[in-house]
Amino acid sequence: MNMPMLLPHPHQHFLKGLLRASFRCYHFIFHSSTHFGSGIPCAQPFNSLGLHCTKWMLLSNGLKRKLCVQTTLKDHTEGLSDKEQRFVDKLYSGLIQGQRACLAEAITLVESTHSRKKELAQVLLQKVLLYHREQEQSNRGKPLAFRVGLSGPPGAGKSTFIEYFGKMLTERGHKLSVLAVDPSSCTSGGSLLGDKTRMTELSRDMNAYIRPSPTRGNLGGVTRTTNEAILLCEGAGYDIILIETVGVGQSEFAVADMVDMFVLLLPPAGGDELQGIKRGIIEMADLVAVTKSDGDLIVPARRIQAEYVSALKLLRKRSQVWKPKVIRISARSGEGISEMWDKMKDFQNLMLASGELTAKRRKQQKVWMWNLIQESVLEYFRTHPTVREQIPLLEQKVLTGALSPGLAADFLLKAFKSGDY
Repeated sequence: MNMPMLLPHPHQHFLKGLLRASFRCYHFIFHSSTHFGSGIPCAQPFNSLGLHCTKWMLLSNGLKRKLCVQTTLKDHTEGLSDKEQRFVDKLYSGLIQGQRACLAEAITLVESTHSRKKELAQVLLQKVLLYHREQEQSNRGKPLAFRVGLSGPPGAGKSTFIEYFGKMLTERGHKLSVLAVDPSSCTSGGSLLGDKTRMTELSRDMNAYIRPSPTRGNLGGVTRTTNEAILLCEGAGYDIILIETVGVGQSEFAVADMVDMFVLLLPPAGGDELQGIKRGIIEMADLVAVTKSDGDLIVPARRIQAEYVSALKLLRKRSQVWKPKVIRISARSGEGISEMWDKMKDFQNLMLASGELTAKRRKQQKVWMWNLIQESVLEYFRTHPTVREQIPLLEQKVLTGALSPGLAADFLLKAFKSGDY
């Protein structure tokens, strides 16, 4: 039996009585100002939403609570002024029409750390996400774009490869977006953002869009908002998204959690790559490409290719339908790049047919959510009034050696907990 009720100010004894009753299912809608006494959980207000939907189900093995927050687009836009609403609508309409200026402005908006601009960015992203879902449904549920992550050590020829590869794709009728992530200086906090200057031909191509972004100290080699930028690029009609990341190492493969295929580019004659490139990054690779395979470097490139073919055999399989490949390419002569694209298409088709690609994207959405939660919780912790007062004093004690880092962290966590009650 279902019993829908609108309860602006439900009484806790009334709710407790309902929970002891014999109904099978209760469905209540609470106003955002609803508060309960101890022992009765409540849906906390979600930003500026007006209503919350809380479903209680009485099962044979006990009570199960299912919380459903109604986050319609109307709820998101309620708190916007007319000027802000016009701004978001202008960006959205220009974006879905494929205007590069609107796409650039939209990515700038989602990269902003200003609190109000963050809220505007979420409204825009929600509109783009709804549009994106409609487009996917009209495409029989298939992804609209192919997301490819590129990584490799400095000097591997990533920018040169993207220039040649991108021109080849645009000539074949594709629309390409390149999200190039540059490392930010630990000293000055600045970033060179020089990738676009090395892709002179591609940057002038109207079917290509190149966006360099700083890491701002993110260890994973991608920015906080790379996922949002991918979504915006797909909304603007780009069907191939390349994400070029910083360096190679154990912590440099966060990009693997946001792309369909991860490609590792390696230079030949760079010493003992199997020793220098850590195992973690190789395990994430779906395709390994040995670059600069031309002229005097052909022999070293073949040797490196053979080494990696042997190394990949020892690693655990991550897919039931795809076995990682090792190929040789040359961006200068173009050798092997067309064949590389053929292998990338084979990967996409196999993963789509098996359902692994859909499952992978769903899992990535979950990872994305938790990454944002971790970042927000840390920011909330740092700006908490009780913690903010203690941080300078405890940092000074840690610097002078009067207090261990672990003990200082415990003190801050206790201050945080006590300040929340």
